Amino acid sequence: MVTLIEVERERQPNTDSSINVKRKHKKKKESSLWWMYLPALAAICFFIIYPFLNGIKISFTNWNGFSQVYDYVGFTQYERMLKDPDTWLIVKNTLLYGIGSTLFQNIIGLGYALLLNQSIRLKNFTRTIVYLPVIISPLIMGYIFYFFFAFQGGALNDVLVFFGLDKINALADPKLNIWIIVFVNTFQFVGIAMIIYLAGLQSISKDYYEAVQIDGASSFQQFKNITLPMLMPSITINMVINIIGGLKLFDVIISLTGGGPGYASQSMSTFMYDLYFNRQNAGYAATQGVFMAIIILILSLAALVYFKRKEIEA
Repeated sequence: MVTLIEVERERQPNTDSSINVKRKHKKKKESSLWWMYLPALAAICFFIIYPFLNGIKISFTNWNGFSQVYDYVGFTQYERMLKDPDTWLIVKNTLLYGIGSTLFQNIIGLGYALLLNQSIRLKNFTRTIVYLPVIISPLIMGYIFYFFFAFQGGALNDVLVFFGLDKINALADPKLNIWIIVFVNTFQFVGIAMIIYLAGLQSISKDYYEAVQIDGASSFQQFKNITLPMLMPSITINMVINIIGGLKLFDVIISLTGGGPGYASQSMSTFMYDLYFNRQNAGYAATQGVFMAIIILILSLAALVYFKRKEIEA
């Protein structure tokens, strides 16, 4: 007579074999997925990693950007960069563009998101209008605002003259043109910050608000104790994206001021462009590029680590 134990013993090998088959199938599926990453990895290596490493190599040379012959000069270009007073003016401008744009885009973007997350009329239309400048080329956006701030024939000066006031040459004023560039960059890309904050707001459960409303919490207390902590993942994303975008600002500067007067509104990106194409000094331009990459890496990683630590689990 066959016992129940014997039946179980006969079934056990079949069960183990089916588990092994499933495991092998899963491993095979996972290994096949890795092959899907190869095209993207190859593109990253070819278009990003290789040019960056090649740029580091060029920063140790005196290459003019055109000749096939150049000499290695060691750290000469780096010593020149650190001793050049223009470098630190341009670094200061770059930091102003990066940090200024980041602060304004996040504050205004959060304000838009909080407003447009409410049940108000035409909110979808307003969201579209706020986001619309993002799809315009930064170079074109710069030229649009150039005709607004231009000294001759600019809309701003036409308004000032109409009211009997003196015209101002805002784009040639070192105290104004940097902040005009920050304003234009903020105006164009605040829509991205708004969309990310809207996504974060809509992911917060209403149960949190209902619970504190029972305890009589004010709107400010709800924002401080619920909305802001729960938005930290969105804040992290926006801060890192905006810092990187602001620090490598190029198109808007070229179309508004060309980096002038002198170096007054130059960023490190425009300075590299000038060094390479106008002065034919590719070695020094590569040195500036490596320095800019280090600054972006340090600031973006610092922001990422800092705001990641502030995040809480929902």
